[in-house]
Amino acid sequence: MNFTRWSARLPGTQRRATARAEHPVTLTDRRSESSGQGSVPAARAERLTGGDPPPLPAVDELPAREVLDRVPALVALVHGPDHRLAYVNGAYTAAFGARPLGEPAAEALPELRDLGLMPLLDQAQRSGKPRTLKSRKAPDGRSYTFTCTPVPENHGEGAVLVFATDVTDHAEAAERLRASERRQRETAVTLQRSLLPQELEEPDDLRIAATYHPGGTEAAVGGDWYDVITLGGGRTALVIGDVMGRGVRAAAVMGQLRTAVRAYARLDLPPHEILQLLDGLAMEIDANQIATCVYAIHDPNEGRLVYASAGHLPILVRDESGTVRRADEPTGPPLGTGGWIHASGSVPLGPGSTAVLYTDGLVERRNEDLDEGIAALERALAGATGSPQVVCDRLVRSAGVTADHDDDVAVLVLQHPARTGPDRELFRNAALELLGGVEAAPRARAFASGVLTSWRFPAELHDLGVLATSELVANSLQHGVPPMRLRLRRTDRRLIIEVTDGDDHLPRRRRAEPADESGRGIAIVATIASGWGSRRTPGGGKAVWCEFVLPRPTD
Repeated sequence: MNFTRWSARLPGTQRRATARAEHPVTLTDRRSESSGQGSVPAARAERLTGGDPPPLPAVDELPAREVLDRVPALVALVHGPDHRLAYVNGAYTAAFGARPLGEPAAEALPELRDLGLMPLLDQAQRSGKPRTLKSRKAPDGRSYTFTCTPVPENHGEGAVLVFATDVTDHAEAAERLRASERRQRETAVTLQRSLLPQELEEPDDLRIAATYHPGGTEAAVGGDWYDVITLGGGRTALVIGDVMGRGVRAAAVMGQLRTAVRAYARLDLPPHEILQLLDGLAMEIDANQIATCVYAIHDPNEGRLVYASAGHLPILVRDESGTVRRADEPTGPPLGTGGWIHASGSVPLGPGSTAVLYTDGLVERRNEDLDEGIAALERALAGATGSPQVVCDRLVRSAGVTADHDDDVAVLVLQHPARTGPDRELFRNAALELLGGVEAAPRARAFASGVLTSWRFPAELHDLGVLATSELVANSLQHGVPPMRLRLRRTDRRLIIEVTDGDDHLPRRRRAEPADESGRGIAIVATIASGWGSRRTPGGGKAVWCEFVLPRPTD
């Protein structure tokens, strides 16, 4: 084969070769040009006079085979429909050993066959265009990028030149980078999961399930989080949020915000006040980091979900009939922006209702409007029935969330079950308006005694409940203002006693001196009850409550 015919021709090569043939330059001419006192060297004379530059050798005259034999890259030449081997250079032989010429490439070059290069040879031969296979590890342990370039032959059979460049260093560097990214992502995912609640708290009146899906392997983990916090008195706080950004930093900020939410929740403040506190904290943590968040409170006595939103997606609620409602307002800017007064809103959540809180990874898609994603989630929720975990899984599947999803997804599903039959008897309410001044106290004790007896509580729990009722009512009569109300509530796990009045000064437990005639009521309640607390109520006033854990039925 004529290897010299594969080389390309540089522009002007033939023109300069013809000029040399017509005007040959002899050694005598060159000597005469450079002789004489003060003469200018030939090269400088040409530059000064504007003559042609010295002639370059024609590319056709270069010894192509000798060049191919010396290049450090691997070179092989195959020709014909079965790609018979015509040539391999020294680098190829050094890498894979001697190869029999004239044999089909599938037999003569098994390393190419194992790397899947045979179809690439066919494609290059048929199309007449080069084909490349990047960074494949060969049997010798090195990584190569293979280029198959078609070469026309005199005999009409298409030949293909295989050129392999050693990219082992680049491949190893890329693998080290990928390994480092995997370790960083695993660290972030581990941190993220460790900061999320390992087990959800289980309120008496709600059934709850949650799920978290980190982004796929190509996406850094984000700062999505959720939480469930029992506030006491039968009330439950539900939180979901999303820290903007990805990686360990976002997960760390998320952890700080989640911890702060749990601390602020113990103050039993309205949702909008919780967000105000979180907004200031987010600015202190990192002025360049913002987060969206929804904080909601469920009170079984009210049958509503009171919430505040800081730039987060709307809560979806499906009622008992299957109608889905979107809680859009009010929504303020994300946490960390500052200068905004948040407000609370509410949405009905009666028995038989299901509410869904979620992050944008569940509904946001490229090249698709966000409202379309939320509308699709509404349709999926309308047809999703079953336990909260079943609903949660169905919503995730309907949104097309897979292991390689490009964003984090957090979903929190809560149900207020409609209880019937024997289960309904375990959830009872009774209330009394406290009217008439000092005679309200004995009336409240009598009312509590009758209710607790009808609920068939043990004598000891009955007496403790009446005592707690007496102390809470006496405290309200002494320090509060009308309207006043006593409420008793039982669940399958606890007895809750609550007294509300129109004064917003919260009581505190203090140590009474032996000579004091008052100040022992809250201390007594705190001593006999499983827990107690107080909070301000919407529109002014306060509620003071205590609760007793019911004894478990014996088998």
